[in-house]
Amino acid sequence: MRIISGTLRGRRIEPKEELPVRPTTDMARESLFNILNNYVDYEDCAVMDLFAGTGAVSLEFVSRGAKEVTAVEINPKCVDFMKSCAQKFGVENMHVVRADVFDLLKRAYKKFDIIFADPPYASPDLPKLPDLVFEKDILTDDGIFILEHPKEHNFEEHPRFWQQRHYGKVNFTFFAKQLDSDK
Repeated sequence: MRIISGTLRGRRIEPKEELPVRPTTDMARESLFNILNNYVDYEDCAVMDLFAGTGAVSLEFVSRGAKEVTAVEINPKCVDFMKSCAQKFGVENMHVVRADVFDLLKRAYKKFDIIFADPPYASPDLPKLPDLVFEKDILTDDGIFILEHPKEHNFEEHPRFWQQRHYGKVNFTFFAKQLDSDK
């Protein structure tokens, strides 16, 4: 895996094989950020990456100038890997938090401009994530929530649904706190 754009462009992220992750592919990440480039000024963004795994999405946000990135992951090996990558790349604005995402969301209070979630596809709680994020009111007024999920899930009826994109087996559904034509 590599960081696609920004100050860390071209840097390689090389997770060990024993990490229990399904990283978002470079192609899907590039497509995701091509969409976000049209709507986001990264320098003003506070980002939360849920189920961060290898930290590739978090590092992509950092590389593009996000002012602050919080990467949340429960697996201690993944947490250690992300911390080592941040140190290796000299990243100071990426905070790695070891926590269960669902427990963390119950007590969350800080607001973020972008929340990205890439839960295990087999998680029975995956469909609950949009409601949990919006019930906790942890997105800024212009905030965007992005959920990566398998094709078996469809969120088009969700009241905060904004758009969905498919890239092979990867699906991104975008939700917005405020739905308007300018997004």
